[in-house]
Amino acid sequence: MKLIHITFRFQYSEDIDKMLDAHGVADYARYAMVQGKDIDGKHFGTKIFPGNFTVVQAIVQDDTADGLMKDLDVFRKGKRARYHLRAAVMPIEATVGYDE
Repeated sequence: MKLIHITFRFQYSEDIDKMLDAHGVADYARYAMVQGKDIDGKHFGTKIFPGNFTVVQAIVQDDTADGLMKDLDVFRKGKRARYHLRAAVMPIEATVGYDE
């Protein structure tokens, strides 16, 4: 199993939701409207630093992580405005409440 961690600008939430659904990811945590910094600078939800991020984390099977990462990469490269998207996959050593 793997933990996938995705950060993106909040306006792409629907696109990411559709991607998660397409890969059968039904169980995830979403942290909406969080502050952060990317290649374009700070995004603190203020007039001086407008915009916010969304973070999605999900524990998925290895093959799901592989396919999702490929689709996220295609999505990111599809438009210059999406270059801020970041995703990482980390191994899971133990879980509670997840069926393998």
